[in-house]
Amino acid sequence: MNKSKTNLADILILVFITAVSVTCLVPFLYMIALSLSSNNAIISQKVSLLPVGFTLETYKTILSDFDMIYSLGYTIVLTILFTVCSMFFTICAAYPLTKKRLMGRNFFLSTMVFTMYFSGGLIPSYILVKNLDMMNTMSSLILPGALSVFNMIILKTFFSSLPESLEEAAAIDGCNEWGILVKVVLPLSMPSIATLSLFYAVERWNGFQDALFYITDKNLYPIQLKLYQIISANQQLDTQQGEGSTGAFIVPESLKAASVMFATVPILLVYPKLQKYFVDGVMTGAIKG
Repeated sequence: MNKSKTNLADILILVFITAVSVTCLVPFLYMIALSLSSNNAIISQKVSLLPVGFTLETYKTILSDFDMIYSLGYTIVLTILFTVCSMFFTICAAYPLTKKRLMGRNFFLSTMVFTMYFSGGLIPSYILVKNLDMMNTMSSLILPGALSVFNMIILKTFFSSLPESLEEAAAIDGCNEWGILVKVVLPLSMPSIATLSLFYAVERWNGFQDALFYITDKNLYPIQLKLYQIISANQQLDTQQGEGSTGAFIVPESLKAASVMFATVPILLVYPKLQKYFVDGVMTGAIKG
């Protein structure tokens, strides 16, 4: 009886996971099909999960702009720098807050948590960036969002779960606080660090609103802002659409889909590299929770 209940539970879990996976996969397949379909097929709404009238015109349009390649490389560099800076700040904030001997620890933690719920808003943030002469600089896309209090709390919780005896042993061996952090704490925290690094990288890669406000130099446009401009420039083609179109223009919906794929694939390539650490981090949290 218990075995049958277990099998039924496994089947229900499998069905649920399959349904969720299909729900996530279907929109992705639709975007791929839309980006590879002809204008006539898109206008006639014949596209479902498979391309109709296969064509690569949308991707040729995106890649024909040589600035796109530069923008892609720039965004990769920006994402790496943002992730490194964010993890540095997060570690430097989380580790001291695990120490009871830190004077004012609760005050500092409460102050940080307060910023999770209340902020100055968009206009004060813009004025601050402008007054700091950070407009049209890479720093305006890195520093304002370099520390996530939510991620810091997650890392702090993980640090707190490590046995204090390991740090005490390292201190007896002559390690100072930096030595303990670098040689003991960080190696044991790699699953958590890798997971949070992935969160930071995805956040920066997908973000473009701050660049829209702070950047006017085309050489500093991240890929998402570049794609946004391409889509905006092609919105006027909506008025030219018709059933008799012969491919003289690209349907904006197709260009949007191709833009999404162009911006999504690079960050998707990072997931397999961090999958092992991500799973380890989840399992560690489940065991220690």
